[in-house]
Amino acid sequence: MNASSLQLRVSRSRSQHARWIIAIGVFKLLQALLFVALGVGAIRLLHKDLVDVGEHFILAMRFDPEGRFVNLFLDKIALIDPHRLKQISAVVFAIAALDIIEGTGLVLERVWAEYVTLVLTASFLPWEFFEIVRHVTWIRLVLLAINLAVVMYLLYYVKLRDRQRRDTQGGELG
Repeated sequence: MNASSLQLRVSRSRSQHARWIIAIGVFKLLQALLFVALGVGAIRLLHKDLVDVGEHFILAMRFDPEGRFVNLFLDKIALIDPHRLKQISAVVFAIAALDIIEGTGLVLERVWAEYVTLVLTASFLPWEFFEIVRHVTWIRLVLLAINLAVVMYLLYYVKLRDRQRRDTQGGELG
């Protein structure tokens, strides 16, 4: 196998994998939009009666106002003060910023973004496992499966790119 066929195989393989990396980047950017919207929503709720807003939401969604879930929801909302709401919005904006950094780097196919995404996504897996052990839901299982798939794919992709870089450097030296 000569150097040009190796480069052709590497570039063809890379372009197939690049589509998935870009797709993950687009997903991260869309997720960032969602978190920005949540952060703005949290800020807009500052200095409002959250229980009143919650009751309005419950009635608009046609939930049973006397239901156990509704009462639990209203009890939890009553515990949130403006300071806590500011903290929640700050964390949500921080997560959005990380998603923007990850997504932009992945869409631009930057190597550092692959590592950042791999580390950040993998760092949330223990928490997700804990939440599933605590209470299993389909949503949690699906989110865990997606995050596991992203971590496994990024591990594979990062190792593949490292191998390709070494092969390319070895071919140039020899």
